[in-house]
Amino acid sequence: MNKTPAVRFKGSTEEWEHRKLGELVRLNGRIGFRGYTQNDIITKDEGGILTFSPTNIINNQLILNVKNTYITQEKYDESPEIKIRNDDILFVKTGSTLGKSALVTGLTEPASINPQIVVMRTKPELRRYLSAQLTSVFIQKQVTVEKIGGAVPTLTETKIKNFDVFIPVDSKESTSIGDCFSNIDSLITFHQRKYEKLKNIKKSMLYKMFPQNGSKVPEIRFAGFTDEWEQRKLGELADIVGGGTPNTSNPEYWNGNIDWYAPAEISEQIFVSSSIKRITNQGYDNSSAKLLPVGTVLFTSRAGIGKTAILCKEGCTNQGFQSIVPHEKLLDTYFIFSRTEELKRYGEIMGAGSTFVEVSGKQMSSMELMIPKTIEEQKKIGAFFSRIDNLITLHQRKLEKLKQLKQAMLHKMFV
Repeated sequence: MNKTPAVRFKGSTEEWEHRKLGELVRLNGRIGFRGYTQNDIITKDEGGILTFSPTNIINNQLILNVKNTYITQEKYDESPEIKIRNDDILFVKTGSTLGKSALVTGLTEPASINPQIVVMRTKPELRRYLSAQLTSVFIQKQVTVEKIGGAVPTLTETKIKNFDVFIPVDSKESTSIGDCFSNIDSLITFHQRKYEKLKNIKKSMLYKMFPQNGSKVPEIRFAGFTDEWEQRKLGELADIVGGGTPNTSNPEYWNGNIDWYAPAEISEQIFVSSSIKRITNQGYDNSSAKLLPVGTVLFTSRAGIGKTAILCKEGCTNQGFQSIVPHEKLLDTYFIFSRTEELKRYGEIMGAGSTFVEVSGKQMSSMELMIPKTIEEQKKIGAFFSRIDNLITLHQRKLEKLKQLKQAMLHKMFV
């Protein structure tokens, strides 16, 4: 087996050493600790001891403020050999997130772990290196091979100690690698937090910028708008347009130039401009599909009701949609798109109760909404949520790119 990685820091040339993980770390679990019950859980203010679970481990980082659990001092003292400290490596040994790990940093209070986690302690020059290597494909394959159990997969501490690892001979190389991945993990966590914060801001503003509980005015408004909102039916503000499918056995109807969307193509993207399948003019003429203009909000109307996307190029859909085509001076595209969750809830309620769950165009047309009296206020609100969505998408893309970069580097920088 090759004992040198594909990518190395300048000056590093020696082959790496093959070792067992147990030779490099001291492994500690909660010996004799049977877990805690609801009676053992108290609040931090009551003197509770912070106890980490797998939910605290995100992107190879220990997140200190994720629904933390605090247990009594008495329960904590049942297993005094485990007192978590900075520079410990936490490793999930059982459960659905088996194999997740994180290096403890930023801890300022006593802490412990729940029985799903074991603690690894090692030399300073190996801490960050091993924390990164535990996420590599090489280690994760061993997790998959060595786990036992079905519904609740588990690794014994003996199995973990017997994991094969390769380490640089020169401690400077392992330190450099560890620092490199620590920096990447910090960037991933930064963008993850920004992403989550922006989503929470959007959720809050969706509540505050639309009237609630029978009110006719929202809690927050743009300057210059004071009129009460009015209740209107969606069908008064937009055309609700279904779709259709040309005969799939006729090749003359397919592989044309007209975009033709299916519900499976609508996921988390905001705008769509190119479908997987396209139909010909002949296929269009021989089906109930309708050509939808730019600015249409595609709305899935069958199982998976309520997925939406804004059409950026003329196209049509199959019959799994009841798309919203706003009337130019009555309804703003992004304003109604921002109400996706409201549309989704309505569609699910109206479509429930039948064997084949589906909301009809007539039902969608009858949906009642509170709407500003002026299109100008709608456009302001739509533009506001467009900016938030753009920021969310920006951080989401950066997050995805950083994760891809990390995976590529894990592959190339470890044996």
